[in-house]
Amino acid sequence: MRLQSLLLILLSVSLSAIAQLLLKLGVTKVKQGSALSAGMAYATSPQIIGGFALYGLGAFVWLYVLSRLPLSAAYPFVGIGFVLTMAFGVLVLGESLSAMRLIGTALIAVGCVCVARSVA
Repeated sequence: MRLQSLLLILLSVSLSAIAQLLLKLGVTKVKQGSALSAGMAYATSPQIIGGFALYGLGAFVWLYVLSRLPLSAAYPFVGIGFVLTMAFGVLVLGESLSAMRLIGTALIAVGCVCVARSVA
C-alpha cells in the first residue's frame, strides 16, 4: 500500500473519530427535555454541527480512498477508528479503560497492521 493511500485512510478515520468526540460533547451539553426542545438544541449545537461537518469531510476523503484501493484492502482500516475513539474517550472525556477493552482494541490494531502488510 502506498504511503499516500495510508495517509488518506488515516485522515478519513481520524475525521470520523474527532466527529464522534464532538457529537458526544454536543449531546452532553443539551439538557434533556421534550423531544422537540432537545432536537432544536441538537440542531443548533456548534459541537454537533461540527461533528456532522467532519463526518461529511471524512466521507469525501473516504470516497477518494475507495476510488484508489480495493474495498477489501481499505475497509479493515476503519477499525483504527475504534482505537482513536477509545483514546479520545479516555484522554478527553475521562472515560474509564478496562483491561478487556484495552485488549480488544489492541487486537483491532494488530488486525489493521496485518491487513496493511498483506496489501501489495
